[in-house]
This record gives sequence, structure tokens and C-alpha cells, in this order.
Amino acid sequence: MSANLSSADTAWLRMDRPTNLMVITSVLLFDEPVDIERIRQVYRHRLVGRYPRFRQRVVESRIPMRPPHWEDDPEFDLDHHLHHLALPAPGDTAALQELIGDLMITPLDRNRPLWQVYVVDGYLGGAAIISRLHHCIADGISLARVMLSLTDGASDADADAGLEHADGNHAGAAGAVPGVDLVAGAVRLAATAARQGAEIVTSPSHSVRLVGAIGRNAGTAVRLLLTPPDGASAIKGDPGIDRRVAWSSPLPLDSIKQMAHAHDATVNDVLLAAVSGALRHYLQDHDSPVPEIQALVPFNLRPLDEPVPRSLGNKFGLVLLPLPVGTSGSYRRLVAVHRRMREIKRGPDGAVSYGLLSVAGLAPETVERRIVDLFSGKGTAVMTNVPGPTEPVYLAGVPVRTALVWAPTSGHIGMSVSIFSYRGEVTVGLMVDSTLVPDPDLIVAALEEELGVLASLT
Repeated sequence: MSANLSSADTAWLRMDRPTNLMVITSVLLFDEPVDIERIRQVYRHRLVGRYPRFRQRVVESRIPMRPPHWEDDPEFDLDHHLHHLALPAPGDTAALQELIGDLMITPLDRNRPLWQVYVVDGYLGGAAIISRLHHCIADGISLARVMLSLTDGASDADADAGLEHADGNHAGAAGAVPGVDLVAGAVRLAATAARQGAEIVTSPSHSVRLVGAIGRNAGTAVRLLLTPPDGASAIKGDPGIDRRVAWSSPLPLDSIKQMAHAHDATVNDVLLAAVSGALRHYLQDHDSPVPEIQALVPFNLRPLDEPVPRSLGNKFGLVLLPLPVGTSGSYRRLVAVHRRMREIKRGPDGAVSYGLLSVAGLAPETVERRIVDLFSGKGTAVMTNVPGPTEPVYLAGVPVRTALVWAPTSGHIGMSVSIFSYRGEVTVGLMVDSTLVPDPDLIVAALEEELGVLASLT
């Protein structure tokens, strides 16, 4: 089976740089060991068996101006993509963070399907699963929904229940997947978050305006392209190759909701204000300029109440969110974030940026690189917010304790911030360029302190 990459998917394929690989990284943490054979069964039937892209490779066209296409890998073997590792001693969080950072800078083999999964034994007596998926396969929101379809609401569910396997006839409806109720619940949660403003930016209604978005909003397109880039600081500069990650302790979602309610704001406003304050303190402590900075934020354009298509793909734009890092005072930063988020949600930036990326994917690679670098160079960080299930989920019979998803960075951006809510808790994760930010744990600690300050103001 062969199909051309869409122009948007082609753009993400060609964004790979030695210093910035276009690979989405997700991590699941478990308090107890997992059974590798049950994991293998789940991935074989629910991932590879359901979504063709996970058994297909990308083939570049030999004809100029023709897009690359998906082609079944004639030598596909799950063992090429699913690996079993032991975490080096002492098996603590620092050891896992080092492993994740090392994997993040490893290019995917372009001769095979562009994904890898690592089942890691020995993390704090439990386990971790690290997944790496090239952005040309799917966007982060779709990936989160795909990963949820691997899970169940109970520990005794069959990995292959409801799916065809050996004959190659794969399930075509989301309802055939045992984890579909969990996916549907997460989708409903995300839709509610969209209405309440608790996500970063998720507005599927904008998808109806995609066609001709650039033409109808030429002023917006020009503004996006001509917005001045962020200046150099301790967190902004030419990134190197090495990556480091860190994440917060699980934060009670109810407490954050109380802060938001007390200040007539949203959960997302509170978290972004805390991130802004943490970055401000980090810059001050490193004798760096403390400017207002811009974050590139994914803007979902795929309806959340519909199943993820089996062909996956990217259907989102990017908006520039000014973060009030240069503003003093935790409450003033919260007010500023709330105002700026409200303005962004009312505008066409997400649809227009998706159009720009699609046009870039149609252009020659050298032109596409210039467009991408021009757009991505304006920001200092990429920020994502993914609502997960409100109840515990199980993968291969083992409960998932924590989930993290990091979007890749492009161009001259060296920081990715992920916010993931799950079972009444929120975890904030950082992925940074170690040349610019060698100590991301300091930012995480400052973020937790900022939330404490905001809580004291309620």
C-alpha cells in the first residue's frame, strides 16, 4: 500500500536538523515491573495492526517536486522497533532522565518505519516505556490518543480483544479497540477543556476555515512572518546537540482549579503563569536579560469528537504566545497570561500557520527550510498541554503512574515544555538544550514555588 505524504507531513519530515530532530517523545512511568511479552502483544495488535504508518517507511520521490510517499516495509519486524533495556544503576530518576536525553539525540533510521519504543526495567523498582515517533507520522495530540488506545480501564483486558491479526485485516473503527472508552473519555475531557479554556489552544471549529486561510488572512500571515524574533538570553541561542529532561512532582489538579477559580482564570492560565515566573527566576539567577519571550503553541485543527484516522498525519497550526517573563509579580503575570490567551483564541493564527506549513511542504527543500527557520526562530520555547484520562489506565495489565509527552523543537528553539493531566494530577516536563540550560531541575523547582505563591493569593 502506497500513499503520498501530505504537504504538512512533508514539511515536518524535512525539518530534521542535526541539532533538532523532529521526533515526539513520550514516557510512561510504572510503579511495578511490566511483562515484555504482554507489551509486545499490545503493540503488535493495537499499534502496528491498526495504524499502517507504523509498518511503513518514507520513500523520497526521484521525480523533482513530487512529494515523498509511504511504502510498506518489506522487511518489517517488530523487534526492530520494540526494545528491552535495563536502566543503569542506581535506577533512579536521574538515570532515567539521562537515558531519555541520550535517546532524544539519536536519529531514526530512514530505511525503516520512523518510530522506536524502549521498555526500560529497573526504574525505582518499577518500569518506564519511552516512545519516539517522527512528527511526519502524526501530531502530538493524535499521538496521545493513539497511545491511550493501547491502554485499558482494568488490569485483566486482552491485548488482542476485538482486533483481527494474522490475516492482515486490521480493525478500522475506533470502537474495536478495548481502550476506546478511555480514549473517548479523554476526548470528552479535551473538548470540555476547550470550552473552559483549560487547554493551551484547542479549537477544532477553525478547521472549516483552513481552505484559503492565508488568502483571507493575508495580514495575519504577514504578521506571523514579520514578528521580531526573541533576543538572546540564558535560555535562547544557538542550540547544540545534547538534550536534558526534567519533570515536576505530580501536582493536584483540584488545587490548581481552585487557584484559577479564585482569579477568574483557567487552569492553563495558572500553569503558564507559573512557567513564566519560573523562567523569570532562572534568568535572574543566571545574570541574564529578562525579556518578554514567545512560546510556539500547537493549535489543534482536528475535531476531538471524531476517531483519529488510521492514516494519522498532522492537522494543527502553531501560534505565538507572548509569555510575561519580563513582568514582575505572580498575580500580574497571571492577569497578563489570561488576557493574551483570550486574544489568541479569538484570532485566526492557528489556521493561517497551518496553511503556511502546508505551503512550505510544497516548496523545494531549500525554500521550505528558510520558511520554517524564519517562523520557528521567533520563539524561545515550544509549549504543549494534553488532557489525559481522569481515571487510572493500565498497559499490559500494569497501572500507569505518570505520563509525559514532549514536542520536538525546531530551528533555534532549545526548550520544550509539556503539561499532561492524568487521574487528577498534572505533571510539567521540560526538555532543554544542555548547552543553554544545563540545570533544568532548577526551572522545575522554581515552577513549583510559583504555584505555591499563587496558591497563597487565593
